[in-house]
Amino acid sequence: MLYIYSTFDFLDGNGPVSAHRHLNGGGWVADTASVSDTAFVGPNALVYGEAKVCGNARIYENARAYDSALIFGNALIFGNALVHSDAMVFGNSRVSGDAKIFGNAIISGNAEISGNTAVFGNAEVTAIA
Repeated sequence: MLYIYSTFDFLDGNGPVSAHRHLNGGGWVADTASVSDTAFVGPNALVYGEAKVCGNARIYENARAYDSALIFGNALIFGNALVHSDAMVFGNSRVSGDAKIFGNAIISGNAEISGNTAVFGNAEVTAIA
């Protein structure tokens, strides 16, 4: 896989850092983060810090994953949603709108978190269809 390396300011207080545009979607990914080739990062989405996006997970629109967030499976993160700290989103979960998932929160199964919802701390949200 060929990446064009550059720098990008994620506006997180660290200034411009080494980053590249993900080939599957064109979004910015810091070199300290990890995004699998099968994952999608849309052109306005950002992945930075030590975040990991794996499997068929999709991050798009103005969504951001950062710190040590882990997003995998078929999870969808979109809108202005933020997933950060040590939060995990996986399964067929959807996080959208202005939702914020952080701390040690876990979103799994078929859970849908949207609007101005905040899930944080040791909260766990699982929905089974």
